Amino acid sequence: MLRSKDLFSRLAEGHAAGVTVVTPNRRLAQELQRSFDAFQIAKGLTSWDAPDILPFGAFVARLWEDALYSAVGEKLPLLLTPAQEQRLWEEILAGSELLAIPQAAGQCREAWRLLHAWRIGAGQGNEDAKAFAEWSRAYAKRTQGEVDAARLPDLVLTFLNEIRRPKMLVAYGFDIVPPQTREFLEALNYVQCRPEGIQSKALRTAYASAKHELEAAAAWARARLEEGHSRIAVVVPDLNRRRKEVVRVFSRVMRPGFNLPSAAVAAMPFNLSLGEPLAMIALIDTALDLLELSARPVAFAHASRLIRSPFLGGADGEMSPRARLDAKLRKNLDATVTLPRLIAAVESCPQLRKIFEKIFSLQQRGQQTAGEWARHFSTVLEAAGFPGERTLDSAEFQARAKWHETLGEFAKLERVASKLDFPQAFSVLKRLCSDTLFQPESPEAPVQVLGVLESAGLRFDCLWVSGLTDEAWPLAARPSPFLPIALQKKAGIPEASAEGSLELDRRLTQEWLQAAGEVVLSYPLKEQDRELSPSPLILGVAPGELALPDYPRYRDLLFQSRTLSSVEDAKGPPVSKPEVRGGTKVLADQAACPFRAFARFRLNAEALEEPGPGLDARDRGKLLHELMKEIWLQLKDSSSLQRDLEPVITRAADAAVRTLELEGRFAELERVRLAKLAREWFEKVETKRPPFEIMLLEEKRSLKVAGLEFSARIDRMDRLTAGEQKGAHVLIDYKTGNPSLKGWDLPRPEDPQLLLYALADPERLAAVVFAKLKAGEMRFMGHAKEENILPKVAKAQSWTGLLAGWKRETESLGAAFASGDAHVDPKNDLGTCRLCDLQTLCRVYEKYSALEGADE
Repeated sequence: MLRSKDLFSRLAEGHAAGVTVVTPNRRLAQELQRSFDAFQIAKGLTSWDAPDILPFGAFVARLWEDALYSAVGEKLPLLLTPAQEQRLWEEILAGSELLAIPQAAGQCREAWRLLHAWRIGAGQGNEDAKAFAEWSRAYAKRTQGEVDAARLPDLVLTFLNEIRRPKMLVAYGFDIVPPQTREFLEALNYVQCRPEGIQSKALRTAYASAKHELEAAAAWARARLEEGHSRIAVVVPDLNRRRKEVVRVFSRVMRPGFNLPSAAVAAMPFNLSLGEPLAMIALIDTALDLLELSARPVAFAHASRLIRSPFLGGADGEMSPRARLDAKLRKNLDATVTLPRLIAAVESCPQLRKIFEKIFSLQQRGQQTAGEWARHFSTVLEAAGFPGERTLDSAEFQARAKWHETLGEFAKLERVASKLDFPQAFSVLKRLCSDTLFQPESPEAPVQVLGVLESAGLRFDCLWVSGLTDEAWPLAARPSPFLPIALQKKAGIPEASAEGSLELDRRLTQEWLQAAGEVVLSYPLKEQDRELSPSPLILGVAPGELALPDYPRYRDLLFQSRTLSSVEDAKGPPVSKPEVRGGTKVLADQAACPFRAFARFRLNAEALEEPGPGLDARDRGKLLHELMKEIWLQLKDSSSLQRDLEPVITRAADAAVRTLELEGRFAELERVRLAKLAREWFEKVETKRPPFEIMLLEEKRSLKVAGLEFSARIDRMDRLTAGEQKGAHVLIDYKTGNPSLKGWDLPRPEDPQLLLYALADPERLAAVVFAKLKAGEMRFMGHAKEENILPKVAKAQSWTGLLAGWKRETESLGAAFASGDAHVDPKNDLGTCRLCDLQTLCRVYEKYSALEGADE
């Protein structure tokens, strides 16, 4: 057993010593390199030979590459890349009945690796194991003349004497040594070396939740950093799942105000051992969205990101027009967007339109090799001006380099894969980007956030290990589903059994206790309402509490430095022109909340829409209005209801569908739905009425209230042609949902549209009603001057008083809006705010507590 100091002394002799060090993972190799550099610097040196330190897998691959250029090179099989291995397994599994082929192929790759690494022989297993045995034979046959990473160590052993070998091979930090690895190391007469343990002071502590635990760990790391420690580590077992949360919390604690636009761009004093999928990087996400749009429809959200992306040509010069275009398209496009539809919609952005037209001209059809698809993808991105005009920052520049590397890996698939069509090629490329972890290179940071396995073998000044509950630690057994479990246990694979996993995690726990001078082991007490307990593996560590500084958030710092001043903002300038945009919706919003009306119709504040699948309520309402309009244009009056209405309804439904330019099966479904609604409406409602004739249909009118002019559209007005009210008018507004007459209640009627129409000519008015066109609930709802004017519409208690009240309230709302009234006063408190999109602008929660209305 070689000591670390002796190892460094041998490495300090330089290349002449011929010392090669192999480690179980890349992280440990990097840390050993850093420790050796510190060893040399401590001796006062300014330059030295770079030590030969690399992970075991990279060492084996290097020996294979050396052999390629030796006398045995022409006899060597080619080495498959991980992507090629994955694709071969996928093609072999394609004939199976598995639903998730890529995931199953990945598990087969892992089972194949375990099979060779642990020398697992043949044995009886379940149906999955038998299927894998059959797939393995097919894989071995497909890879004759080639070799993969699982079999490479065995291959390299056969020609070790033909290549240059290190004079001394040191295996550093190996805790688990599979038989295949052990045989390889023994053939090279290796020497073992392990980092020496550190006399530590350990503490076990608990926090209310995982969130509080993470915040405490970040505060502890900052405190130790300010004390002068340069090697600080925090272990987060579920780092992959909590990566974004970890970055957010540590950034906020280490540098308050880090995310402000004016904050200086500087490296954070921490970094994470685990990267994020390449596909999640904004630059690469744009590239994938662009490639997908070039060949097939995409979700509007993807098209929207492309329009606003800085990584397309002309993005800087057309930044504002493209932002306005995005807001416009949210109102006009469907939930799914095609490239031709997008080209037709981007007239206001000539550079963007030119890009999309170029891409459309490059469309490819049929099947091609992976290499041909890779070249096509590069051509599409080049036509789009990718990655944009501005200079990329360091992380983006590295991401682009990683993209080219991944695209190169994709192109290599043509050696093992058959030709692909676009969906297949794009799916493989996107999965490659999702499986490739990207971590941009950055200056060395004193605080390291690590996963469990990355922390093994490392030494620090201070170490915090979080999340050590009895459910999370020790880890549950994770045997391969494609190998007999009995054989996995017999081979000694730690993850194959609960006993093996327990023993491995016990050793890791002891390793942590010797990894730093200060060691903190922590766990959360609760997960939501569920209580948690500490892991039995840390119960031997003395419990205690940490005294941590209280690092305020940036918002707290701002609040503490506040200078208060009072500004009256409940009154805006009066309306300067009588014509008001927005129609009667202005008064509806004024009744709901004066600020809402002021913000929407004076400040033009509105939320961005998000197109949804199918027709929204507005589109369905438009279809219904067009349907009823077309029917009554043909019928004219109630006497026409005696004839066969089917042809009339059919023609009207067809005309209504054409107004929205619906096509295909979707259009046919809407025709059927509309026709069914119309038949039920006329059968159950219109035929039960006293005689009438149509007076107005969808007529535009200008209404005047309190000196303001509103443009409006009356859905329908009938004239009664019989009875005591002959010649009187009935005002009708179509509704497809669940209208409520409470919207007319005083004060502050929330739905004043019909009220304004009624007040335009009150002398001849006999009824004001909603026409509820909802299947199974067809009826008129409203108020009538006398009984029996409309079916099931009761006489108002005081028709004159009703109209007078409506006039008084609408005049009051109009006058308030005209005067600039803008105070935050939701009619039903937070019930009014629930469906409003202006809360962040009006800051209503400074006036009302959101918790007070939680149970409403």
